[in-house]
Amino acid sequence: MRTTVLDATTLETLVSAAVAAPSIHNTQPWRFRLDPDTLTLEIRAATQRGLRHIDPTGRALHVSVGCALLNLRTGVEHFGWEPVTRLLPRPAEPDLLATVRLGGTPRTSSYTSLYDVIWRRHSSRFPFSEQPLPIAVITELTEAAHAEGARLHHLSPHRTDSVLQLTREAEHRNTTDAERAMDSRRWVAEADGTGLGMPPEVLGPQDYLDRIPMRDFGAHRHAEVLTARTFERHPTIAVLSTAHDRRTDWLRTGQALERVLLVATAHGVRASLLHQGLEWPDLREQLAPSADARPSHAQMVIRLGYGPEGPASPRSDEPLLRGSA
Repeated sequence: MRTTVLDATTLETLVSAAVAAPSIHNTQPWRFRLDPDTLTLEIRAATQRGLRHIDPTGRALHVSVGCALLNLRTGVEHFGWEPVTRLLPRPAEPDLLATVRLGGTPRTSSYTSLYDVIWRRHSSRFPFSEQPLPIAVITELTEAAHAEGARLHHLSPHRTDSVLQLTREAEHRNTTDAERAMDSRRWVAEADGTGLGMPPEVLGPQDYLDRIPMRDFGAHRHAEVLTARTFERHPTIAVLSTAHDRRTDWLRTGQALERVLLVATAHGVRASLLHQGLEWPDLREQLAPSADARPSHAQMVIRLGYGPEGPASPRSDEPLLRGSA
């Protein structure tokens, strides 16, 4: 689809595609601005939506923005432009995380096939079936991460047990840490008109056997008050990692994560993100894959499988900065 003019409708659609991306606690920590002279879209951090105690370094915020960036690139190519992307383009403006200039006709079509999937992708925090993922799908997910400069490690049963144990420890710490619990609770609420946060219907149940530590966003001290169901006995867990751990790597992680999630959605595979262990430095270090001698920094733990489609989380309808067009 080739659009020669960036009109208001196309701009609105591009931003809608970008903000359909996942973000930690659905904080949607991004704002967009168009430079009409250069046809460049800027993505800036909405730092006031950051999780001060859960994400003090802003790593998860950058990963969230990276997910939105991948969607934006996909939309730009869908409408017939080459997405010319720069990460952290102006050191003097630390809140400017990325720019995407609408260049000439795309040389390849690496994203267009995923465009229609953007609005179908939702996190599913519900039990999955025991059906394993085909090797061909696992290979395609691995290649999707690699295409964005990250590595996706599919874990053995033994390593899965270890990662789930670390995640359980992190979940326990989170629910008993008053400041982190407050960080989490304030983003769980009934619809309030902002389009932000986690409404109750998207949270999902807890694992009755406590094998898979699903996040308790309300940070309840007593698990017995939560709805529980039996989850899959043999979960498929993957760890997304990068060789370095800089702000640019966090943004690349987000792009790799969203590309993996879109490819999974295209194959009917559901996903939920187990982020808890990454929020504690000592646990995060233990989550890093150790299959080879190369340095590796764990960036996301992903649970994959076949099951119900999760309900969509709300989205803010004001992601564009004033004076954008």
